[in-house]
Amino acid sequence: GLSQYSSDPRTEWDLSAYSTREQVLEAVRNLRYKGGNTFTGLALTHVLEQNLKPDAGARLEAEKLVILLTDGKSQDDANLAAQTLKNLGIEIFAIGVKNADEAELRQVASEPLELTVYNVLDFPLLSSLVSKLTRVLCTRIKERSHKEPADTPVNMGPQLSPTDLKISAVTSKSMHLAWSPPPRPPKKYRVVYYPSKGGTPKEVLLEGAVSSLQLSNLTSHTEYLVSVIPVYDAAVGDGLRGVTSTLPLSSPRSLRVSELSHNSLRLSWKAAQGATHYLVLCSAAPDGAED
Repeated sequence: GLSQYSSDPRTEWDLSAYSTREQVLEAVRNLRYKGGNTFTGLALTHVLEQNLKPDAGARLEAEKLVILLTDGKSQDDANLAAQTLKNLGIEIFAIGVKNADEAELRQVASEPLELTVYNVLDFPLLSSLVSKLTRVLCTRIKERSHKEPADTPVNMGPQLSPTDLKISAVTSKSMHLAWSPPPRPPKKYRVVYYPSKGGTPKEVLLEGAVSSLQLSNLTSHTEYLVSVIPVYDAAVGDGLRGVTSTLPLSSPRSLRVSELSHNSLRLSWKAAQGATHYLVLCSAAPDGAED
């Protein structure tokens, strides 16, 4: 679905309007730009009240995502409207162009901001975001839809939600997670983690009395998305989310050459931590290069 806004938001098409990618792209090509003021708070309220209703095509069991695209600072309270959406479990991505206010984008967007806030200097540069944004959106939907079955009510109240996710002791293969439990301890925690560039989500189920976890057997030099979701008998609390990259594998250091002769040389180096073998490649230097 898509709405344009200035001082008065306008629905261009609802979620139920088109059923194929080609139809959506054709609608985008025929879209006429709506100039005017920048009442972002009013626009977000319009999306909630008009575009995310069942009669506009919003399905109860489907994850709800809003992508805000703006080229200016809001002339009304965008943060209050955005918080209303987020409290209802709707995830907001904020994309700024030209004169957009970075601080406002970060206020409006959902956590983690590393994945949900983007800013470019001009409209043609939006094309540079498409690949990454598509990947992030798809993986977020995949992760969020791994929640409890649709007949489980979702309660986003602070009484049911953990806080203060800390990611520490990061190595090339592991990281440690810790969080503060909610006032009402959950029955279980679901911890979901996967590489941000795509990959099958992995899941660990913990007892509600536990509030930390060591993740092992990770891939080195890889950005991971992590979610901690509290599960109750009849509700699912708001999840904590974080993003951290594992360290690169350790490298050998201080390569030295000695005992040179007309057909041999000796190499020595400082060991790379954890290495079980080394592969040594040797080739003649190109003409003009230092031997």
